Amino acid sequence: MKITDWKSCKGTLTAKIIAPDGGLIKSLLETSKEKMLSSEMLKMSRVTAASKFTLAYDSLREALEALAVRKGYKIYNHECYTYFLKEIMNESSKGDDFDSIRKVRNAVNYYGKKLSPEKSENLIKRINTLRDFVLELLNKGAKQK
Repeated sequence: MKITDWKSCKGTLTAKIIAPDGGLIKSLLETSKEKMLSSEMLKMSRVTAASKFTLAYDSLREALEALAVRKGYKIYNHECYTYFLKEIMNESSKGDDFDSIRKVRNAVNYYGKKLSPEKSENLIKRINTLRDFVLELLNKGAKQK
C-alpha cells in the first residue's frame, strides 16, 4: 500500500494510536534542543552545510514526534509527519513545507545531494520557523492539560 494520506499511514502501521507519554515527550524535546544547539555550534561552510541542515531537520522531526505522542500517535516514517500535520493538526501549508524539507533531507542523506551554505541557511530558517510553530502547539497542549 502506497502512503498517500493519514489513513494509509495507519493502514500500513507506519502510524498507530498510543497512550500519550510525558516522559517520552520530555526526552524527545531535550534531544530536539540538543540537535538544534549542535547545528548552531557548527560554523557554516561548504563542508558543514549539509551537516548543519540534517541536524536542524532531526531537531524538527523530534519536536514533531513529541507533538504526535502528545496527540496519542506513534509515527514510524517521516512522510507520515506530513499527513499528521495536514490531517490531524489541520495545518496543510505546514505539512507541505515539512514535506518539501523532508525531500531535500532524503536527497542529502540517501542520494548524496550537496547543499551550498546559502541553500542550507535558507532551509534552516524554514526549519526554525516550523519547529517554533510545533513547540508552540506543544506548549498550548501542555497548558490545556
